[in-house]
Amino acid sequence: SFFVNRRRAKFLSGKYESWKPETPIIIVGNITIGGTGKTPLVKYIANKLKDLGYKPGIVSRGYGGNYSGTLEVTSESTYKETGDEAQILAKLNMPFYLDRNRPRAVKNIVDNKDCDVIIADDGLQHYKLGRDLEIVVLDGARRLGNSLTFPAGPLRESAKRLNSVDFIVNNGGPTNENEHLMTISPASFIHLNTSKSYSVDSWPMHKQVHAVAGLGNPGRFFDTLTRLGFDVIRHPFPDHHKYNRNDLNFLDHLPIIMTEKDASKCKHFRNTKIWYLTVEADLPNDFIKQIDQKLKQLN
Repeated sequence: SFFVNRRRAKFLSGKYESWKPETPIIIVGNITIGGTGKTPLVKYIANKLKDLGYKPGIVSRGYGGNYSGTLEVTSESTYKETGDEAQILAKLNMPFYLDRNRPRAVKNIVDNKDCDVIIADDGLQHYKLGRDLEIVVLDGARRLGNSLTFPAGPLRESAKRLNSVDFIVNNGGPTNENEHLMTISPASFIHLNTSKSYSVDSWPMHKQVHAVAGLGNPGRFFDTLTRLGFDVIRHPFPDHHKYNRNDLNFLDHLPIIMTEKDASKCKHFRNTKIWYLTVEADLPNDFIKQIDQKLKQLN
């Protein structure tokens, strides 16, 4: 929006102060409202950098989480504390802090953990935090919508903002020039109560299922299950929906398949019919090589 663009200009001109540690900061964000696939990308980048010998840490806002100040996320943290998306990143077992004040979260990682690169999840418009690399994720199908800023359209900032970022990652394609194609593939089905896991091609139950998704774009999840051969009964909910037992009280014995993000909010229901589908992002090797090169240039 006009106000976001003006605020960014003031940070760039030095009228507003931003803060950045010596540790490199990678921002993963978007310029559109709604889900684009940031969480799978943050997970991918963190794992690939770790494979290259880096020691990544992650900071995020923890949308929907009920905490105050700064929260260190561990395997014991509940979705009520962290919000739903943070539950997925918590499984990486990397230093991970939530704070609505991003610089404060980064200071906590720098002071308390041994990290040599920090990934900020969804911090593109949080200009108080300085950054070394900016990565924007686009939904390949919806792209920029009508290219108007909110409330007239889906953009958080002007489309020109794409000209100043380091990488544009396109989730699902088709890609334009200078965009890196990200494919998100289903990986495994996991039973929520028992954690029993099956690969996507060895689903052990009936193929007619209730599919439940509270996402910015739930149709993508339903289409994935259809491509895997399921007869899908669709149950879309708003993004970050807080489920109650009645939402999932279907009067039959069919399995329920949810996204991993949604399932994190339903474990306490003890519903034996719930499964969730894990997904993995994949990008061309050149993408992580370029990030590695840019990080080495900073040092």
